[in-house]
Amino acid sequence: MLLRVGLARRRLTTAALPLSLAARGRRVSTGPSPPPPPPSAEWTDTVDYLDESGEVLSSAPGARAAVPGADATILSGSSAHPLPRPAAAARLAALALRFRSGPSLSAALSALPSQPDPALLLLAASSLPASDPTPLLALVAWARVQPWFVPSDDLSSLLAARLAPATHSSELLSLFDDTLALPDPAAFPKTLNAVLSALATHGLLEPAFFCFKRLRDAGFRVLETHAYNALLSLLLTRGLAFKAFEVLDEMSSSGCALDEGTYELVVPALARAGRIDAARKMFDEMRKREGIGRASAGMYGVLVDVLAKAGRLDAAMGMYREMVAVGHRTSPAVRTAMVEGLVRAGKLDAGMELWEEMRRGGLRPSFGLYTMVVEANARSGRLDVATQLFGDMEKSGFFPTPATYACLVEMHASAGQVDAAMRLYHSMANAGQRPGLSTFTALLMMLANKRMLDLAAKVLLEMKASGFPIEVTASDLLMIYIKEGSTELALRWLRFMGSAGIRTNNFIIRQLFESCMKTGLYDSARPLLKTYVAGAAKVDLILYTSILAHLVRCQDEGRERAIMDILSVSKHKAHDFMCGLFTGPEQRKKPVLSFVREFFHGIDYDNEESAARYFVNVLLNYLVLMGQMNRARCIWKVAYENKLFAKAIVFDQHIAWSLDVRNLSVGAALVATVHTLHRFRKRMLYYGVVPRRIKLVTGPTLKMVVAQVLASLESPFEVSKVVLRAPGDSVLEWFKKPIVQQFLLNEIPSKADVLMHRLNVMFPSSAPEVRSLSIPRSLSMSR
Repeated sequence: MLLRVGLARRRLTTAALPLSLAARGRRVSTGPSPPPPPPSAEWTDTVDYLDESGEVLSSAPGARAAVPGADATILSGSSAHPLPRPAAAARLAALALRFRSGPSLSAALSALPSQPDPALLLLAASSLPASDPTPLLALVAWARVQPWFVPSDDLSSLLAARLAPATHSSELLSLFDDTLALPDPAAFPKTLNAVLSALATHGLLEPAFFCFKRLRDAGFRVLETHAYNALLSLLLTRGLAFKAFEVLDEMSSSGCALDEGTYELVVPALARAGRIDAARKMFDEMRKREGIGRASAGMYGVLVDVLAKAGRLDAAMGMYREMVAVGHRTSPAVRTAMVEGLVRAGKLDAGMELWEEMRRGGLRPSFGLYTMVVEANARSGRLDVATQLFGDMEKSGFFPTPATYACLVEMHASAGQVDAAMRLYHSMANAGQRPGLSTFTALLMMLANKRMLDLAAKVLLEMKASGFPIEVTASDLLMIYIKEGSTELALRWLRFMGSAGIRTNNFIIRQLFESCMKTGLYDSARPLLKTYVAGAAKVDLILYTSILAHLVRCQDEGRERAIMDILSVSKHKAHDFMCGLFTGPEQRKKPVLSFVREFFHGIDYDNEESAARYFVNVLLNYLVLMGQMNRARCIWKVAYENKLFAKAIVFDQHIAWSLDVRNLSVGAALVATVHTLHRFRKRMLYYGVVPRRIKLVTGPTLKMVVAQVLASLESPFEVSKVVLRAPGDSVLEWFKKPIVQQFLLNEIPSKADVLMHRLNVMFPSSAPEVRSLSIPRSLSMSR
């Protein structure tokens, strides 16, 4: 039979309502729903009992609002039974699924024979499908305007769990706001956790962190571990580690327990952020916690990697051993980090021991690990091991990188292993890899040091074909030959550079020219100097003086002519001065002293003072050897006037007069001695000034030369370690002798005289390669 209930219905039409659980002025239910009210004693309508065909079987007064599970509203035969609560909840869910939303759903729900209660509403909402939240939203929206509705945490958390943040983020935030607006928001922990977890799980960073900040600022401690984990995972995924650590601090201060997922997130993040000590502390704390299993291989791997890169090799090795002991399989990244850390710390032996241990364990090294180990052994000088590992790498199917090839080639080249370096170089080219600039440079330097000029020329041309600039490298090789003293090879290399169209700089041309002068290759030196001058380079006074010094040393007439020709090629003004110095006054049209003063007046003493001193020393050597004492004394006089040797002569009133020739060449010292003694004689005889003593400071090098020249004139000077000294009175008597007067006035008639004889026998040549003003060889060497 069917039951037809005729009710005096009051229809309720509702429009679309915003989703809100706020029930202002209503009691909020925080626990289980109250039991249904007892049936009313008054009947308000008539109940007709119908059969299957619709015929009225009987009628009875008294319809009232029936409570499911309490009122007998269903007939089974002739007995009335109450409607079960699950059936009533299913009826609510069926209406929500049928009408979904809108006024039709509100009308159908309002026409129900009995009003639902909050517990029945939660039961109906739980039975709705989770894939479509629209019926649930409409059902809750209708219920919240009913007088019996009481907000509950269970219903709100269910609603938050069913809403997809991707499409219903505004509804979730509205639910969160309405929950915080309730009189006791702390009574809704499941709702707040569900909203925050849903937003964080679906990647809505800004809304999730905004909700977290609102809860933190409000002082609520309702968030649970899973909500914190979701937010931490989102922040770390977005690279906001500092914000994640802020959430972690809040989690610790709120007393929320950390679970295994929290440790898995936080420990690697702390390690990667450089907070290694904090990461290790949390790792130790996790191992001591009960109920938490062993750490994952990823956590171990991150800790090993970070500790190894930070140089904490002992701790990294301990973590690595523990990782293997607990049964984890070490990844290639972990092995690479350990070996790389040991190698970078200079512990190559320990790194190779770990390498061999991994190989014995059947682990196949990765490409990066092979590359790192090969390069480390090569750079440490273990070329045999590096070559063997390189072969194993190729057999394993790994294609070496250009950097690996370059490292091996450069290390073999640095070790001087020509065959191995060239074999690797050709292997690199056959593999289709282009050598880099450093590789070419290392090869060429090795070939240059081995003096394999032809092979170096071939490699240099291949370097040019690869698109690299070769001028600097070719010049560097030329400098290697010059510094080694291989002048012939340097000239051959320079000729190759010229044939290949490679230019070098004037500095190297000058260095090669000086090398040719030292080795006596004057025929090769002349075109080099010509090229140097033609290249807009200026021959300075030092270079000209060095050529003149070679002339002083030369003892062969043919070579002297070649050097004189080189001097003329220099086109330096000093050469014009030299030519004018040896001509007569008719050609000069002025006296020697004026001519010398004019030349020295044109010298830039700010930039060329030391060069001028060098020139004076070498020139005085040459003039003394040529017997040109008068001209030599003019040179010394003008040089002293221009303060090139300002501290050479010292007049200390009546106490001591001195001459310091320690920084002069042999010829300059002799000329300075003659000229200065002549000045002393003039002061003593003409002006009557006699000092207590006179000193000639010669130093150990020039002591015997000056002493023997003066001893031939029976001088009163006594020889000590570095000084020739005599009393002033004795020197005055000595000055009065005729031979001394002739000596000081330069009136010696010929070379057969004592002075010139001594000079020709004892005077040594100055070394052109020594730019200092001291004599370079033993004074006992004869010319």
